[in-house]
Amino acid sequence: MSSIINYWWVTRPKRKLNSVPEVLAAVASVSLDNEWGGQRNTHLSVEEALEVYSLKRVGERRDHGGSGGRTYMAWLKSLGLIFTQKSTGLLKLTLAGEAILAGEPPVEILKHQILKYQFPSAFSTNRNINVNPRFKIRPFRFLLRLLNDPQISYLTQEEIAKVVIVNAENESEVCYQGVVKRLTDFRTYGDASLDSDFFIKYAPSRGKINFDKPYNYLNDIANTLINWIEYTQLAIREDSKLVLLDEKVNEVNTILGVTPPFIERPDQDEFFQRKYGVDPKHTKDNRNLTNSRTITDQMLAEQRITQSFISESLKYPVNKIDDKIIANVSHSSGFDHKIVEQVLLRKYPHGAIGSFMTNYFEMAFKGRDEATDFEVATVEIFNDVFGMRAEHVGPIGLTPDVLVISDDVGYVGIIDNKAYSKYSITNDHKNRMIYNYIPRFQKESYPLAFFTYIAGGFGKNIDLQLREISSSTSIAGSAINVSNMIQLVQDHNQKNIDQFKLKDMFGLNRQIYKEDISLLSE
Repeated sequence: MSSIINYWWVTRPKRKLNSVPEVLAAVASVSLDNEWGGQRNTHLSVEEALEVYSLKRVGERRDHGGSGGRTYMAWLKSLGLIFTQKSTGLLKLTLAGEAILAGEPPVEILKHQILKYQFPSAFSTNRNINVNPRFKIRPFRFLLRLLNDPQISYLTQEEIAKVVIVNAENESEVCYQGVVKRLTDFRTYGDASLDSDFFIKYAPSRGKINFDKPYNYLNDIANTLINWIEYTQLAIREDSKLVLLDEKVNEVNTILGVTPPFIERPDQDEFFQRKYGVDPKHTKDNRNLTNSRTITDQMLAEQRITQSFISESLKYPVNKIDDKIIANVSHSSGFDHKIVEQVLLRKYPHGAIGSFMTNYFEMAFKGRDEATDFEVATVEIFNDVFGMRAEHVGPIGLTPDVLVISDDVGYVGIIDNKAYSKYSITNDHKNRMIYNYIPRFQKESYPLAFFTYIAGGFGKNIDLQLREISSSTSIAGSAINVSNMIQLVQDHNQKNIDQFKLKDMFGLNRQIYKEDISLLSE
């Protein structure tokens, strides 16, 4: 048995969750409905599959017993996506795991899982993990409560590492206020506010303390926790501080307004995981999984095709099964076009747009580092999702980033992507739009219908700034944050919003809100 871990702990073969769908698909392709416990060959098969799909670095293995495969399997288990069936010993997917492989938006599913993540769990009580039983807490709900508290309002990685993950052991008011007090003391006195026996009480579970960087092991965990909560799209890291997104405060209040019961019996893997792994569209797992299935060549082919499809859907928006996705999956999976087409049309008739939008969200906060990726992704969305002709015109110079052309209705629009969390239109940017961008694209064969900014978020004066440009040019404009852009894409994928309505929305002369998008779908 490992020594007790006396702080919050999350496994992190990868520090971000973006690759969970691909890892889950790779694992399922070689181990689903196979025995897992003690099966060295299966463990090695998982490790090899992860390497084949470049999800795990190929290199000298520490052992030849498949420990790398077991590490990734533990990651999926900790998120409530897989479990071992008690009666058969076979590996099964939870409802949440099934939903991800069915192409449902992974952010919504994994957000659901992250918010339910708790100590104790079937993962944390495992003898190889052994998180201290003093912790009875849902760590990510606790972090959201702190971020939503005006006394705190933000958290740094250092604060999470040195204060929160060692002291927050339950969800009582006494414990919460104790952590708030410790945080405010830490902000005033720094390390001097920590307990004198800190490294005795919270020693690393494995190895020795590196006294050159003594808090590294806790900082690593804190960094992973921040990455996970960023994946939910409720909060972001801004100037080294984790903060709630302004437009998600109401959602966070709703989440914190309901306190669900803890999941009981963490020592019983199947019982716990089937309750933990209930996806957002279900309230309980009523599946009968007792009948074992014979694995056929057809099932193996489907699993391989699924793996390839999941990988492709993360690279560009797939809102339908067309020649492009069939050709790409056929090439990467090695199966004939007709077989791939049959499988994809049956399993993913509406594509899997949510997978790509996970990456699109991250691009909107990267600043100049990934600005071009953000612009190209916007082109792909208008081309592949909204059915317009879109061109990446930014590299031409003295132009906006994206030109969109509606041949169906007969108009053009121009888009500027700004990968910032609180973008405001500076005088320089305003002048470019007024004197360069708009005049240039008023000369197109179709009338210029709108100008739009897409960003992570906007400053408080954005509506006034939009109206100033519109007043100077007589062209309607708008701004839409990335969260609402994702909502628009998802709504369009379900209800096929026509290009007349899109033109009107992008010409609102103010910021576009979720309510505006809902009206389009009516």
